[in-house]
Amino acid sequence: MSTLQTEINIYTDGSCDPSHKTGGWAAILLIEGQKIILTGKETETTHNRMELLAIIRALEYITMQDMTRCSIIIHSDSQYAVSLIDRRKKLIAADFMTKKNSDIRNEDLVKLLFSYIDSLHPVFKKVKAHQRKTESENYNRDADKLARKTVRDHVRGHYSD
Repeated sequence: MSTLQTEINIYTDGSCDPSHKTGGWAAILLIEGQKIILTGKETETTHNRMELLAIIRALEYITMQDMTRCSIIIHSDSQYAVSLIDRRKKLIAADFMTKKNSDIRNEDLVKLLFSYIDSLHPVFKKVKAHQRKTESENYNRDADKLARKTVRDHVRGHYSD
């Protein structure tokens, strides 16, 4: 599958339990009528890292499936993740350093995301977070529920003694 006509829609979300520094991420990929769900968990993490990781894992999946010539649209409710695209040139010019001359937060994931953007050229669409249930399928809401469930299950499994 490597035609430009194929459109891949990706809905991502991340969640974090700050008291346990445990996070979960979810990505829902819609490819030619197929719905692919990816989830994962991390420890010693933050909400923003989980938002980025959801996008990165989805783009990794597309790369591993050799769908790199497809049209990719990423739907994210993360202002942080979507704003990185607008700030990209500035971040690169500053060598990923803050004005106070320290590394930007999540530098490792930001650089990885930028490398996927260079090779896959996805389009980012900011969507409203935590939408109410509607008649039609709301994949952003579904990704949010999956990410939160991943965190809950992990915390319950590790901290419920």
